[in-house]
Amino acid sequence: MRVLPFPCIRPVPERAAEVAALPYDVFDRAEAAAYVAGHPRSFLAIDRPETRFPSEQDMYAPEVYARAAELLRERIEDGTYIEDRTRAYYIYELAWQGHVQTGLVGVCAIDEYEDGTIKRHELTRQEKERDRIEHIRALGCQTGPIFLTYRDEPVLGIIIAAAKEGSPLYSFTDEDGVRQTVWEVARPEAVEAIHAMFERIPGAYIADGHHRAASAVHVARELRDGARAAGTYTGTEPFNYFLSVLFPASELTILPYNRVVSDRCGMTGAELAARIAEAGFTVERADAPVVPEAPGVFGMYAEETWWRLGLGEGLVAQVAAGDAVSRLDASVLQEHVLAPILGIGDVREDPRISFVGGIRGVRELEERAGTAGAAFSLHATGIDQLLAVADAGLLMPPKSTWFEPKLRSGLFIHRIAKD
Repeated sequence: MRVLPFPCIRPVPERAAEVAALPYDVFDRAEAAAYVAGHPRSFLAIDRPETRFPSEQDMYAPEVYARAAELLRERIEDGTYIEDRTRAYYIYELAWQGHVQTGLVGVCAIDEYEDGTIKRHELTRQEKERDRIEHIRALGCQTGPIFLTYRDEPVLGIIIAAAKEGSPLYSFTDEDGVRQTVWEVARPEAVEAIHAMFERIPGAYIADGHHRAASAVHVARELRDGARAAGTYTGTEPFNYFLSVLFPASELTILPYNRVVSDRCGMTGAELAARIAEAGFTVERADAPVVPEAPGVFGMYAEETWWRLGLGEGLVAQVAAGDAVSRLDASVLQEHVLAPILGIGDVREDPRISFVGGIRGVRELEERAGTAGAAFSLHATGIDQLLAVADAGLLMPPKSTWFEPKLRSGLFIHRIAKD
């Protein structure tokens, strides 16, 4: 892999905690507006510039993206951000609830995204891509790092651990209780060692950020075509690379991504349970919310009752005979319950289904299901399952993985075009 150091736009240390924000897409519009109102210097104001306009404003209008660019320029001019001309890597450690994961911040080659060295496991939606495309165009920068993972490389781990022995550039605990620590790696010998080690790694996998990656690649192609047409293209331009944080696979934590359907197609909870039993599942009432403890176990909440669902013998054999995607619990639920029994054919488009990250707990499933709907709790997808799907060149069902802790935006910005 080509993973390069880069000149980073980053906050001054005393402002890092103030500006660091959760990714733009974990907020709906009202949540983003409320958060920015209470945290006006948060990077979310740049990531979601519609928060600086009245609620009736078209959030995808050109003037909204222009405002994002203005805000970034203002933050650089007032000293909140600096443009560090030194090409450096950054070590990014997140510590949460006893779990620690350490990533390497650098820029990855667009060519390696296109040739499959960086593997994908999820389809993207054009309307979500368009938003980030316009954001990158307006700023001339990539502001949301792509969350990548790679199969563990022990020697690289030793090098990164050694880099963490120095004094950190940033160190703070965010609002969610995650300890965020960043070290800069600019010493030529260390930079070269990290660069050389990544050349030994055959590829990486997008863990989170498929839309950010696709958007970055789209803009890069535009800039590349423009440079070629002008006769100025060299191949070394910064737009040939996208901002990434790369973590060893063994350090990642995936939580479940649960499902809620707004109605039961006229069935009572007991009738729905009976239909699921007919589809080959074992079904039993539960005295408490069901948090699946193993693959192949599901919880269902309907009419104030929890049910424990398991795979019957025939279904076990059928699932085991399938490919890496069909063996995922999200696929099993979709193919044998949501589609044939509840009529959810396209989970990307059907307004009757919503998704709830495991971080929110099962009580939120009860609230969202209410009296008319049904909620399903799943076991978390394993990191080995994710890698197997990507290695096979297959695609996971939407909303199959929820990674925690979340990377903060606003700590690292990669300029790809002149201001």
